[in-house]
Amino acid sequence: MKSLKNKVAIVTGASSGIGLKTAELLSSRGVKVALIARSKSKLNRISEKLPGSIPFVCDMTKAKDIENMVKTVIKKFKRVDILINSAGQGYDAAIEKTNLAATRKIFELDVLGPLIAMQYVIPAMKKQKSGSIVNISSGTALMYLPNMGVYSSLKRALANISLTAREELKKYKINVGVIYPYITLTNFEKNTIKEKSINWNGTPVEMRPPDTAEYVARIILEGIEKNEAEIFPHEWMKKLK
Repeated sequence: MKSLKNKVAIVTGASSGIGLKTAELLSSRGVKVALIARSKSKLNRISEKLPGSIPFVCDMTKAKDIENMVKTVIKKFKRVDILINSAGQGYDAAIEKTNLAATRKIFELDVLGPLIAMQYVIPAMKKQKSGSIVNISSGTALMYLPNMGVYSSLKRALANISLTAREELKKYKINVGVIYPYITLTNFEKNTIKEKSINWNGTPVEMRPPDTAEYVARIILEGIEKNEAEIFPHEWMKKLK
């Protein structure tokens, strides 16, 4: 994708964090951004600052919401060039204490939501014979961290879906990639579901300073421009594969 100007992007989780900063960066490059999240007031405030953007309230755990959102965006802009699946939520729990209801909730948001969004943008991208999809996985998908078994495995599933879709869709010139963010300065941890009595007993990797959401957004954009399959914010993360 040589030039992003006048392209159309759908960014989920656009009301905060990585999604917000990615939407802002895309808009600064002349992209028309559909801002997707659950908070109407937040989206409206953000949209006022981003020329050509539109806010769209959507619950990414509801298939009908996602279908309606994608169809509305395509109807308005007549195309969709980029999909950034950034909406997601964390879940911290030891395997023994993992709550099945919470697991289903996270699965619907972190895996099914992005998958459904992909299923609705792919036909339009096939017709255009072009498109870019980036799914936000997690650096934890490359590790085996205590109390993060469910979350990391779901993010690994999203990565595998992404890389398989890349193989399936490359003949249509649809580029699919996945990024593995490291610890990022957002409200993600605050919104993470946490089971009680978690014993944090260390990690297998040396902890490094967290990244800013702006930095991760730049890495995502570089990944789109370079058509990268797997996007690593740091070189050292590649050794975790």
